[in-house]
Parts: sequence; C-alpha cells; structure tokens
Amino acid sequence: MMVNRCPDTSVLTPEEKRRIALERARELKSRIADYLTVRDAIPTGFAWAEKIGYYKARIIELLEASASDWEDWRWQMRNRISDAAFLAKLVDLPETLLEEINEVAKHYRWAISPYYAAVVAAAGPGSPVWRQAVPSLEELQDSGGSLDPMAEELTSPAPGITRRYPDRLIINVTNVCAMYCRHCQRRRNIGEVDRHQPRRVLEAALDYIRSNPEIRDVLVTGGDALLLPDHQLDWLLGELHRIPHVEIKRLGTRTPVTLPQRITEELCAVLTKYPPIYLNTQFNHPLEVTPEAAQACDRLVRAGVVLGNQAVLLRHVNNDPFVMRRLNQELLKIRVRPYYLFQAKEVRGTRHFITAVEEGLEIMEQLRGYTSGLAVPTYIINAPGGLGKTPVTPGYILDRKPGRIVLRTWENRVVAYPAEVAAEETTCPKDAGRAKQARKPPVL
Repeated sequence: MMVNRCPDTSVLTPEEKRRIALERARELKSRIADYLTVRDAIPTGFAWAEKIGYYKARIIELLEASASDWEDWRWQMRNRISDAAFLAKLVDLPETLLEEINEVAKHYRWAISPYYAAVVAAAGPGSPVWRQAVPSLEELQDSGGSLDPMAEELTSPAPGITRRYPDRLIINVTNVCAMYCRHCQRRRNIGEVDRHQPRRVLEAALDYIRSNPEIRDVLVTGGDALLLPDHQLDWLLGELHRIPHVEIKRLGTRTPVTLPQRITEELCAVLTKYPPIYLNTQFNHPLEVTPEAAQACDRLVRAGVVLGNQAVLLRHVNNDPFVMRRLNQELLKIRVRPYYLFQAKEVRGTRHFITAVEEGLEIMEQLRGYTSGLAVPTYIINAPGGLGKTPVTPGYILDRKPGRIVLRTWENRVVAYPAEVAAEETTCPKDAGRAKQARKPPVL
C-alpha cells in the first residue's frame, strides 16, 4: 500500500512553496470542471421563476382567483388539485396517462397545492417534481414493501406517540399535507378525510412526556405539523415549552417546499415565542428552491427557527451526484442546512423510487471534499422494524494498527495518521463496552 507523506516544507524556498501551491490550485480546479460544465443545465426554482410564474397565472385564471387568493395558504389548501383533467388544462397529457392517474387514484389519494402544481407544470410530465406529485402506474405495479416498514404501530407507548430512541420521541398531530407525496412513508395514515389529532390524544401524549423526564427532544410531525391552525400550534408548543426536561422542540414540515404561503408573519409570531425550535423540511430537487420558498425560509430564520433539510434519495428525481450537489448548494443560499439524505423506505406502492445503496454512497463520495462541508448531509438508512437511523458512509479508514490508522482522503489518496490507543481499547470489545457503560461522571 503506497502511503502519501507530507513533504518537509522547512527545506523549501518561498518560490518552491508558491509553485507547489499554484500546481495544487490548478489540480483542485480540475476536480470540479465536470460539475461546472453541467451545473447551469440543472434547473433551479430561481432560474425557472419566470416559467413557473406563467403557470401560476394560468392556474389563477382557471380557478377564477386573484393574486391575493394565491398568497392565502387557506385558499391554497381549499383548492388543492386532485383532478387529472385539471392537469390536462395545464400541460398536454395523452389519454393513456389520464387513465393511469385516475386508476391509481382509486387506491392512493393524491393532492397538489396550486403553488406546487405551477412548479410541476413548468417542469412537465416525467420530471423530478412531477414524479413526486402526480400518481404513476408504478405505484400499483409495486408488489413488495410494507404499509408500516418502520413498525411505528409497535413503537407507540402512548396515543399519538412514536418512540424509537432513549431521549426523544415523535408526536403525530395530523394526517393533513399540502401535497401527498408519491414516496410518502406514512401513506397508510392519509385516508380520504383530513383529520387533526383530537385534543384528548395530544393531551395523552403530553402526559406521557411529562411522566418520562429522560425525554429532552420532541418532534411534532404528521402529516405536516404546520398545517395545524396557529392557535393549536401555539397551545401545543406552549405546553411542551413548559415541561422542564423538554430542551428542544422540532417541527417536521414540507410547507416551505409545497406551500410556502403557510409561513405567515402570524405563524412566525407563534414560533418565536418558544425557542429553541428546529424545523426540518424536505427539498428533494433544486427546482423546488424558488423565490417563494426562499422568502418562507427567511421569515422562519428571522423568527429564530433553525432550519435543516432531510432529503430522500429517489430514483429519477435526485439520484445523481451533481443534482444533489446543486440542491445542497442552493439550500445553503437560503439558509437551510442539509441534514440527512435518507435512503427511501420499503413502503408499499413506493418501491419504484428506491435506489441501490451504492448510488447513495457514490453521491456522498462526490460531495465530501468537492463542496463545503455545510453542504454534506449524513446518508441514513432507517433500520427496518423501527430500529432507528443508521448512518452509512464511504470507507475512509483503510487500516487500523496500534499507534496509527491509514486513511483514504476524498481524492483517494492514502495517508498514515498517528492514533493514540486508549487502554480500554486494547481489551475485548465486549469488556470495553461494559466499561464505557459503567463509567461514572466526575465528582466536581
């Protein structure tokens, strides 16, 4: 194994150091030349704002609405599109595709906010945003998978609660979404009727949290957490805020992506009352990063909300290293930190979205070192049966020996690195694990 070693710079002249630095700069520039040649060909919501605006005007006309209606999130919800014939008024659709959409609709609910429908129409049939929003016959052709691959029904110790980790849990507050994504992991909960959790269920969930002081982190999700009315969010977040051992509140929502109109000044006034609040959303393609989405995120940031993105790796949507790189760079521009990249789950009716794990690893290889570390999420596989998130990374440690490890860098260079070996690491792994668990806190 050839191991690279750093040269002794003390013996180099200033001119030699500069020459080496310039050669290195040219080498680094060449490493992203392939991305730079295609970057501008990857569509973004900002680049396509005018085209999306055309379809916005067309939808407003078809729905006999006004510009002020468009900015009203309640109007957007009342006018969600779930009619294939309406889509056909926006884009040319063959009769066979209309029939397929209607056939899938008999089995799986669909709905798209007018806002997101404008993005979908601008991109057209078969595009990455179309595939996320519009039913496909592939949903009926998927023969495998499970309705509940995460075994959420077996990890619910109290009404409305999902608990898979020692110090945190989920409150599921609604089945309502602005758009019913075709890759949804909880499509079993959607049904045909929009329902928020009854107050008695939320109160039972709060009682469970109060009686378990190890819970320091609560995720409010659904459905979409932000589709609760402002007054109900105010009450729920206030109750959580008053529990001494709950240190942070998290919100799971796709509204910045599918319904940015929901991020009103009134909502932000509620959120700013209960810090710290962390909000994780789900941008999956650069086309979704529009000026409207950026404005929504700006309002949230100004309200003191910390924003993260949990993308899902989806076949024919974003399973491309350059698309994912562009997405994460666009997100940082609107102050959304790429947090997780999820391997798609084995949900019945969605398995056509699943990619090979090797594709996810290749994407991670093409992010680390090639762009800012801020733009590199953690690649996650949810262990089946509700056993939790498992990080999956390319292999960067090639060899481990007492006193040193051998690393592979992002450029595939092999380097040795000194590593101190703690005494407990020289014992049997099982014994070391027991010792770690038994370790007592220091006496102050």
